[in-house]
Amino acid sequence: DYVVVKMIPDNRLPPRHLHSVHTGKTFAVIKWESPYDSPDQDMLYAVAVKDLVRKTDKIYKVKTRNSTVEYTIKKLEPGGKYHVIVQLGNMSKESSMKINTVPLSAPDALKIITENDHILLFWKSLALKESNFNESRGYEIHMFDSLMNITAYLGNTTENFFKVSNLKIGHNYSFTVQARCLYSGQMCGEPATLLYDELGTGEDSSATKTGRSTDVAAIVVPVLFLLLVTLGIGFVVLYMRHRRLQNSFTAFANSHYSSRLGSAIFSSGDDLGDEDDEAPMITGFSDDVPMVIA
Repeated sequence: DYVVVKMIPDNRLPPRHLHSVHTGKTFAVIKWESPYDSPDQDMLYAVAVKDLVRKTDKIYKVKTRNSTVEYTIKKLEPGGKYHVIVQLGNMSKESSMKINTVPLSAPDALKIITENDHILLFWKSLALKESNFNESRGYEIHMFDSLMNITAYLGNTTENFFKVSNLKIGHNYSFTVQARCLYSGQMCGEPATLLYDELGTGEDSSATKTGRSTDVAAIVVPVLFLLLVTLGIGFVVLYMRHRRLQNSFTAFANSHYSSRLGSAIFSSGDDLGDEDDEAPMITGFSDDVPMVIA
């Protein structure tokens, strides 16, 4: 024997399994399930979004008959903190969760240029890749002294550069640049960090390892190029001289070689110049010396 029992839906139960599916800079996708399986009618949900930074509230209404509900909360702020509450429209028990949106990206291409008595920080405008960033918001700069173990706030600017003075020789500094924090430092952008190493010898040091390697390369590459060019020219000159000497020797040997005798012969006294005029004349030959007529 068996009996079929149909449970009476309880609209006082809270939504089940509330969680975040995806969080961006200005939106969040949340998901939950109805208080009971297979609703037989449309259910009205109230989605309350509390901004924990600005201390403001917004309420959205969602009407659906689906057992699984997915909803996108829009118009959020990058780096914000929110408390989300979902419940049925009759103010039944609630389900809640906290959401932190993705902060603004760090500025790109942070570099240091060393001057005589100060340094300059440079970076690309964050508005080039962040549509939600306005240059009027500006940037804030922090400095960490590793020797003193102290972090200092240097200030903020709406420009893409910042001047830093009064650095101590022998200290290593880390500089960070980020979108300016809002609402008492609760909504900040991701920081871009760069290390500045002082040599400690009183000489001008390069801003970063990349800067130093770039400066060295700018000197070494032209020197190596000139050396290669000089060596190339030297090899060409030596090769040409070798060819001329080889050709001269070949011509000389060919002009003094007798194929009949199989050996080299030298020119007669007429070709030797003035120095041979003083040589004694050969007047005759001995009978026992064979005479060879060429």
